[in-house]
Amino acid sequence: MRAATRKMKKLLSKASSQLIRRRFTDIPDLKARVYASLVDFLEGNGCLSQTPFDASQCAGATMRDISPQKLRWFLGIARRERDYALAEGTSPGKALEHMNLLHDSKPTNGSILLFGRNAQRFMTTAETKCLYFHGTVVRKPIPSYQIFKGTVFDQVDQATDFVLSKLDRSVTPEEGNPASRVEYEIPYDAVREAIVNAVAHRDYASNASVQVMLFSDRLEVWNPGQLPPGLTPEKLRREHPSIPKNPLICDPMFLAHYVEKAGSGTLDMIERCRLAGIPEPDFEQRSGQFVVTIWRDWLTEEVLSGLGMSDRQRLAIEYTKREGRITNSEYQELTGLSRRTAARDLDGMVEMGVLSRVGSKRGTHYVVARKK
Repeated sequence: MRAATRKMKKLLSKASSQLIRRRFTDIPDLKARVYASLVDFLEGNGCLSQTPFDASQCAGATMRDISPQKLRWFLGIARRERDYALAEGTSPGKALEHMNLLHDSKPTNGSILLFGRNAQRFMTTAETKCLYFHGTVVRKPIPSYQIFKGTVFDQVDQATDFVLSKLDRSVTPEEGNPASRVEYEIPYDAVREAIVNAVAHRDYASNASVQVMLFSDRLEVWNPGQLPPGLTPEKLRREHPSIPKNPLICDPMFLAHYVEKAGSGTLDMIERCRLAGIPEPDFEQRSGQFVVTIWRDWLTEEVLSGLGMSDRQRLAIEYTKREGRITNSEYQELTGLSRRTAARDLDGMVEMGVLSRVGSKRGTHYVVARKK
């Protein structure tokens, strides 16, 4: 370890005497250029046993495998959304070089995934599988099963549309607006964020694919790979840094407004679900993959009516959906009940299976139960 450290210091000292000037347009562009330059430097001096996936040359790929149409579409979006420096008509070679997506003048894995004519020709599992089940478990026959290929942008758009097409939605006309407001039972932004994160941050060296599964009570998005060192599922529930698995893929996705690169994606999902009155999403490592679970609102008016709940218990459910949780004190304030009667009501809803008790003693609160 000490010998490697000494070698690194010697190389950095040698590099500090060589000045190379390069232009950058903004902070994300600067970070991408520093990342690419560091990869080139470490690789050239034998300090990397393996080049990062997105910066590695795509074996067998040439510039003919890059789609000028897809690149033109991206440059148009990036210029409108982020005031990107490159014009829509910039040549593919110049554009990819500017984004550090060429290796010895050949396309990298990142450039093929972003703008390739047929990315799966080179990376067969770089796809997104979408499955829809009527129940709460994986069971054949599968009512609807689609595999989406193409670029990372294509996969995000198609997988999001797949999920939205299966969700309940309400359409509300807006006065003075020809377009009605559409609201889905799982917020659009939460669905899209979960899928974007999986496609952008997955381990593309894995033989697994991104898997999106919609059940009657939840949406699960499976991302091949692990959380980066320093991040845990619990830390994703509070402010945390952005640590992209594939920086050279994430940068164009940022420019096209697919990601924000601010570590805010999971917090946005939590907030969107809270505002929609559904439980907060779950984040976990499962079977070597990172899994996001977003719960659907299964406590519909029809279900509540069949349970014979009192009006005040319905108030508790509405409050819990809106705020994400309810305590005995909050229920007392909401209804004017005594502490003992409030506890009896809340325990009754736990027995009905509509609420779950969390914590003990003074820390006890209640959340919407998962559908059984």
